[in-house]
Amino acid sequence: MAVVHRTVLRPTKLELLTSWLPTRPWYAGGTGAPELVKAGGFRLDDPEGEVGIEFLVVTDASGSRPAAYLVPLTYRGAPLDGAEHALVGTMEHGVLGRRWAYDGCHDPVLVAQLAALIEGRVQAQDQNTSDVPDREVTRSCTADGATPTGSTAGATDDPQGTELPAPRGTTLRLQRVLRPTPDDEPLPPPRAVGHVAGSWALPDGTRARGLFAVLHDDTSPSDY
Repeated sequence: MAVVHRTVLRPTKLELLTSWLPTRPWYAGGTGAPELVKAGGFRLDDPEGEVGIEFLVVTDASGSRPAAYLVPLTYRGAPLDGAEHALVGTMEHGVLGRRWAYDGCHDPVLVAQLAALIEGRVQAQDQNTSDVPDREVTRSCTADGATPTGSTAGATDDPQGTELPAPRGTTLRLQRVLRPTPDDEPLPPPRAVGHVAGSWALPDGTRARGLFAVLHDDTSPSDY
């Protein structure tokens, strides 16, 4: 079980993301610096207890209209070999000392635990409280052995999000720019063989719900 520490981070996560988000191909903000607010998310546990895993949702008010981004992050006590391209930045943690923060789509620990979540082998955890499940996070999987195995080889960013290759002709797409799902649309969407969905806060104080990740069959058309 991961322990959520009540402590100070320098720089903060939002400060790191202010510099990092505009470098992503899926970033849709304005020409100025992002104006970020934490809007939600959840955590997963590392079975080895070494790596912090967080799926952070932030809203950005710098563009013509607010945008919400899903940012999977891992926190490590030492650099991850071969992942220099995925480093978001380093922070000083008031309890744990120096932490290396990575784009979790390029960290095999996060990818393996995300697969376990989709398959129902682990449960999403509350973002802010230790040992409390997050009941707002839902998942499904109808394809046995079709989720990523933990390898990050082939992970690619595009203007719509991040794709991770998976076994048996499937692809896992992370929805980096989040969009609320209308009440009359089903979750999971048609043709999906797996998904993760969750909720986040909108700037007006209401809550939205939408897809965080979709596992789809590459042999069928996809419009996610």
